Amino acid sequence: MTGPRTIGVDVGPTNTDGALLVGDAPAATVKVPSAGHPVDSVRTAVAALLRDAPRAPRVTHVAIGLRSAAHAVTRREGLTRVGVLRIGGPVSDAVPPLAHWPADLRTAVHAGSAMVEGGAGLTPADATALDRDAVARFAAGLAGRCDAFAVTGVFSPVDDTQEHQAAEIIRREVGADSFVGLSAGSGGLGLIERENSTVLDAALSRHTRALADALTAALGALGLSSATILVARGDGTLTSLEYLRLHPGLALGSGPAGTLRGAGLLTGLTDAVVADVGARRIRVGLLAGGFPQESRPGLVIGGVPVSFPMPDLIRVPADDPDAFEEAVDRMQPGAARLPLVVVGGGSAALAATRAPAAHVLLPEHGLVAGAFGAALSPVGGAHERLMRAGEAAGTDAVDEVREGARRSAVRAGADPRRVVVLPVERVPVPYLPGPAFSLRARAVGPPSPL
Repeated sequence: MTGPRTIGVDVGPTNTDGALLVGDAPAATVKVPSAGHPVDSVRTAVAALLRDAPRAPRVTHVAIGLRSAAHAVTRREGLTRVGVLRIGGPVSDAVPPLAHWPADLRTAVHAGSAMVEGGAGLTPADATALDRDAVARFAAGLAGRCDAFAVTGVFSPVDDTQEHQAAEIIRREVGADSFVGLSAGSGGLGLIERENSTVLDAALSRHTRALADALTAALGALGLSSATILVARGDGTLTSLEYLRLHPGLALGSGPAGTLRGAGLLTGLTDAVVADVGARRIRVGLLAGGFPQESRPGLVIGGVPVSFPMPDLIRVPADDPDAFEEAVDRMQPGAARLPLVVVGGGSAALAATRAPAAHVLLPEHGLVAGAFGAALSPVGGAHERLMRAGEAAGTDAVDEVREGARRSAVRAGADPRRVVVLPVERVPVPYLPGPAFSLRARAVGPPSPL
């Protein structure tokens, strides 16, 4: 086999899967018990792959699907206390920040919050000047009491200038090294979901920083210090460790997203229902156009409504065949049924119980589908712009959104010479005055060469 070597790892709750590829062909696969810490699991899987691998060119990149960020949120462990700033004044104070969070998570995360005058609008005439003094007082009051801040401005998907201004003021008051998350980079248009996502980004900042440092050290000790380390993200693409440090929430949903991608890559399908069969539960998702169908509005993590891109999944007990059949039916997008791809540790046993006439695929290497999905996924980026109906949405606006998505992918670690921008989506936003709509683009590309 010839071609560059890449490694994919999927750290699951019970087992950690690994695949070493030469080009697109598997050279070695492993399944090892997951250790107490995800980095220990990655180290064990990668060491086993390197022992089993044939001699070939050096490993160019290692891509990893993780669930540790989700576990930190659901278990309330390793989270950073966050100062929460909302820019918007009276127009945005109907629901205070973190109002509906579970009490234990709010206690673990919330260091203090404030709502200050300011905020962009759907047009420049709707904007309100930022109360810079109020921002400075808020930051100074929390200096030494928290390590991270989350800044959310009304209509920042239209204009995020005031979020950046607030971040500069905060860093001046508390130190340049403080983590300051901005909601315009968290995706989503709804104020509350976008703010919640930004707060969780900030709350995960210390956890993610420690994880990134530990992964770099562990893989360097295995002789992979020259390999690029990438982490799977919830939309089925990858991101660099450096970009993940800025946007920790991108790793939420990364394990399931990689498994859905891997199921498609192992079967050659771009559209399919996928069942990932574990020891205790089955996750059923939809692969559409080669990527996971993203969760519909109303996504909740750890009891908190958020706007992160994550796979739309139905989870059922592994020992409940009726629930499984219902989940597969619900995930079918229409009357013309898509094939069902069954992967994961319990895939063979489940597939054997299906009716012979059912279109069920059990791919080779399906036991480690998540590792394949990580190894072969592209680096991704996205950009979204909110617009009022009647506002010019011609070539200039579309080009702006496309370029924003391209820049996002490059910042996440994609090769700038090989980024492809996917078709721009236009989605109505009925709950805003206007009416209004959003333009959204995604871009993908292979990892940037070293």
